[in-house]
Amino acid sequence: MILKTCFLSLVCFALALPVSAAEQSSVKHLDFEPRDTKRDRVVPVRVYLGEVKSAEPVVLFSHGLGGSRENNSYLGKHWAAAGYVCVFMQHAGSDREVWRAVKLSDRMAALKNAASGKSTLDRMQDVSFVIDQLEKWNQEKGHPLQGKVDLDHIGMSGHSFGAVTTLDVSGRKYPFGKSFGEERIDAFFAMSPQPGKGMSASRALGHITSPFLCMTGTKDDSPINKRVTPETRREVYQALPAGDKFELVFDGGHHFTFGDSKGFRTRGRDPDHHPAIQKISLYFWDAYLRDDKAKRQWLQSKKPLTDSKLKAADVWLWK
Repeated sequence: MILKTCFLSLVCFALALPVSAAEQSSVKHLDFEPRDTKRDRVVPVRVYLGEVKSAEPVVLFSHGLGGSRENNSYLGKHWAAAGYVCVFMQHAGSDREVWRAVKLSDRMAALKNAASGKSTLDRMQDVSFVIDQLEKWNQEKGHPLQGKVDLDHIGMSGHSFGAVTTLDVSGRKYPFGKSFGEERIDAFFAMSPQPGKGMSASRALGHITSPFLCMTGTKDDSPINKRVTPETRREVYQALPAGDKFELVFDGGHHFTFGDSKGFRTRGRDPDHHPAIQKISLYFWDAYLRDDKAKRQWLQSKKPLTDSKLKAADVWLWK
């Protein structure tokens, strides 16, 4: 009995250990601009890399509309410090160049135009191209990523339009039975997701069996589409079938809760939210990319509420 108690204490202690500031300071980033010759398209990536001595699981990240590979570095550094090879993509046609190239008065219209079917398809193809490129770099003699990438364990994540991309490559169905799932990806994490249009959320998402983590907030509306509401975003988790599915809803959380942009968008951002996002997402990757059963049990409990400084009105669900 004493031995069992000691063992459980050690497990709880291991789960409680955060990624230290020293570990995060050891993370470096490498920028690459690989070209997809089939599409004549450059897909810039920023790779966050810690002290990697052997092949480690990969986490891909897709930015929101008007963003870049530099977005959400607080996640890239945190995950990389824990041993993941983090690849943050930039999607031409729906990145920051969309609004940088026009007058201030025309920026909203330019962003709305960029949220197109073409951009959606480009983003999905970017994901597959980047995985192909990682396979090449992993074998390329002298490349900084040679031998460091475990492509048998890949996670996909994104915010806003990046969450749309994440849902798409998870196998979301479109009208007429179209689907663009990327079978090489094992687990998915979407911040500010939305179910899409043209068919019900249950028909579009009800078949997805892969592990899935959704995060949103009670004020998480859309900056460009009034039809997307906080309630709409929650339809994604509701539609996903039971089995390794999770949802975090921040009370008062808004669309920019999940980003790291500066200026007016930081107003009202709760300082406890980013640490909670970091911790819960890292445990999700550990559970499903490293098969960490203790982290899985933690996720399938109320412990995220108490261990991540979540508020009483925040919601943590699993099924």
